[in-house]
Amino acid sequence: MKFKVYQEVFKELPDLYFGVIIGKQIDNKRSIPEIYALLEQEMRKIENNLREVNLKEYPEIKPYREAFLKININPNRFMSSVEAMVKRVAKGNFLPSINPVVDLGNSISLKYILPMGAHDLDALEGEIAVRFSQKGDIFIPLGEETAEILEDGELVYADAKRIRTRRWIWRQSEIGKIDQDSKNIFFPIDGFQSNREKVQQAANELERSLKKYFDCETKRGFVDIDNQELEIF
Repeated sequence: MKFKVYQEVFKELPDLYFGVIIGKQIDNKRSIPEIYALLEQEMRKIENNLREVNLKEYPEIKPYREAFLKININPNRFMSSVEAMVKRVAKGNFLPSINPVVDLGNSISLKYILPMGAHDLDALEGEIAVRFSQKGDIFIPLGEETAEILEDGELVYADAKRIRTRRWIWRQSEIGKIDQDSKNIFFPIDGFQSNREKVQQAANELERSLKKYFDCETKRGFVDIDNQELEIF
C-alpha cells in the first residue's frame, strides 16, 4: 500500500510537506493513563497561553488558513482540524479521552500545533492519497451513517473507493477511524516547507512514543513535491 499526493495537488500547493508515521501491531485496547496525562498537560498549556490570542493570525495556524483559501475552502466556515481543536481547548473545553492512540495523536498535535490524522490501514483499500475529488465520490462523516456525495475539485484524503477526509484536514470519515481494535495505523502530519522542521519534530516524538507505550514496529517517511509517494505497508 502506498501513500501518494497527486501532482495536481502540488500544482496548487507546491510547498506542502507531509510527515508520515506507520505503527504496526499496536495494542490499543489496554488503558494507558500516562498518555491522557500528557494530553491534559498540553491542553492546559493551550488554555493558559492562547486564551486571548486571535488564532486567525497566529503563526502556526495562519498558513493553513491561507492554503484553504488557495484551494477555495472558506477557513471561517470550515476550520482545519488543528485550528478547531486549539480554539476549543483555548476556551477551556478540554477533549475527552477516546483511546490511547487517539489521545496520543491529539497531545502531539496540540504540542506542535500541527494537523495530524490517524487512519486504520486495515479499513483502507488500495492506496491512500491526497487528491481532488471527482463527482460521485462518497464520504461517510465520523459518527454518522448517511453518505455524502461530493462534487469535483475538493481536496481530500481518499483510498481506492471512498473519501477518508473531506476538505483536506477538516473532517475525517467514520470508515477508517481509530478504535480499540485498530492495530495498523497510518499517521499523516500535514505541513509546509515553512514548518517542515516542526513536522519532523512531531514525527520523531510520535514514533518514539508509539515504541515506548505500545512496543510496536514503526516506519517513518515523508512526502513532498520531489518525493510524491511512499510505500507504507
